[in-house]
This record gives sequence, structure tokens and C-alpha cells, in this order.
Amino acid sequence: MITFFFNGSPNPTKVALFLEEAELPYEPVAVDTRRGEQFAPAFLAVNPNGKVPAIVDGDTTVFDSNAILLYLAEKTGRFLAPPRERGALLSWLMFVATGVGPFSGQAVHFRHFAPERVPYAHDRYQFEARRHYGVLDRHLADRTWMVGDAYGIVDMATWGWARMLPFILGEEAWTGLPNLKRLHDAVAARPAAARAVALKDRFTFKPEMDDEARGHMFKHLASSAA
Repeated sequence: MITFFFNGSPNPTKVALFLEEAELPYEPVAVDTRRGEQFAPAFLAVNPNGKVPAIVDGDTTVFDSNAILLYLAEKTGRFLAPPRERGALLSWLMFVATGVGPFSGQAVHFRHFAPERVPYAHDRYQFEARRHYGVLDRHLADRTWMVGDAYGIVDMATWGWARMLPFILGEEAWTGLPNLKRLHDAVAARPAAARAVALKDRFTFKPEMDDEARGHMFKHLASSAA
């Protein structure tokens, strides 16, 4: 039985999608980051970086969502590209991990959560997030899936963030990204995707982004005030 530490944010949701697609038995363990549960000693023993998702599979612990996707795909032999596409799979999986995810996260922070408006930071991360999604869209112009001829873990990783595009970039986010929208819709229509998104609704998470939540999620604020 896999123990799956998660919340409803994009990175855990893409791992939930794999678990549901593969019908792997797992025990979900909610980690409420707005209450600071990611810093509990028991969780830091699983992921010293204090972030979700993470899994424990017997004697194996894996953290970072894209590492988990690759681990699970190799464990099950499912949702991997053909061997000739191994380089492309690793390249696009890391593109999501090191580009799409971080720039999207910073775009969200400066758009929604920064305590003061910082035009330079806002504009830079909005630009870079949209640029990365544009790279994905152009790649998908002549193909159905991100790598090879079948649905796989890179599509799951891409969907995890793409489903949040209006929150990341604003209500007109899909303008100019028709190929990415097609991929998003294809994945979102899968029953496993609906189950992955609904997983968070089985638990109670703190809804407010209040001073307590900001103190847990944005530790630099406490450091700068000291």
C-alpha cells in the first residue's frame, strides 16, 4: 500500500491522477500547508523540504511530483514512452518540473498573494509563465500527446498545471493556446482526472489565506520582519 501525502494543489493532483489511472491501492494523507502541517517532524522525515506531494512505498520514499510520476511509471511499466522516446520524455518531464511549475508558482504568488504590488516581479513571472505554456502549445501543434503516440506521464504533469491556467494568468489565459487547451480537455475528461480532483474534498483543509496561513506558507515574511 502506497502512502500518499497530498493536498489539492497542482503537484499533488497530478500524482493523484497517476494513482487513479493505474488503480494502485493507496492511502491518502492530507497535509494542510495553511496550518503548517508540512513542517511537522513526522512529515519532514518523509520530505526534508517540507512540501507535498510525497509517497512512501514500502522501503522507498519519493518526493517531488515529477520524480514520483517517473518512479510510479517505472514501477508499473505504464504511461511511459517507447524506449526511442526516452530522451524526449525526460526532457519534457524536466521542462515541466524546472520551468512550468516554478514560473507558474511565482506568477500565482505575485498575482494573488504578495503583500504588496511589485510590478516588475508580477510582469516578469506572468511573461515567463505564459512563455512556457506557449512552448507547450507549439509542441502540441502537430501531435495529440506530449511524447510519443499515447497518453503518458508528461501529459499528466502538464495537465496538473494547465488546469489552473485562469488562476495563474487570468481569465483570458487560454487565448492563443488552442493546442494546450485540447490536451487539457482530453485529460480532464478522463474519469481518473475527476477522481484525482475530487480527492481533496474527502478532507478538510483550511480555506482562509489569513495571517496564520501566510506565516506558514511564506516564511520569508517572518524572516524579513525579524
